Amino acid sequence: MTISEKLDKLFELAKSDNDLRNKLLNTKSSANPVSDFCAIAAEYGISINVMDLINEGEEFYAEIKRSTNGGGENSPDLDTWNDEYSVFMMRLEAISN
Repeated sequence: MTISEKLDKLFELAKSDNDLRNKLLNTKSSANPVSDFCAIAAEYGISINVMDLINEGEEFYAEIKRSTNGGGENSPDLDTWNDEYSVFMMRLEAISN
């Protein structure tokens, strides 16, 4: 199972489980948010490694940069899209409101 598939599975669980959703959202105020996020996912049977999560965002960002203008200086600034944790949190917050 890819990291994207694992994140989708975790997101689906969090949509229907308020306790899980709150635990995940509370990692934002943690000293080690990504590590705590991965630990919570593991508690729910979804093994996500910190480095795999970081790498997923970096690879996505690199693919987008390469696909626009050859990845040169005129490529769009997509800094917020290279962080899968933050993207996941934005999605989770959107369903919490």
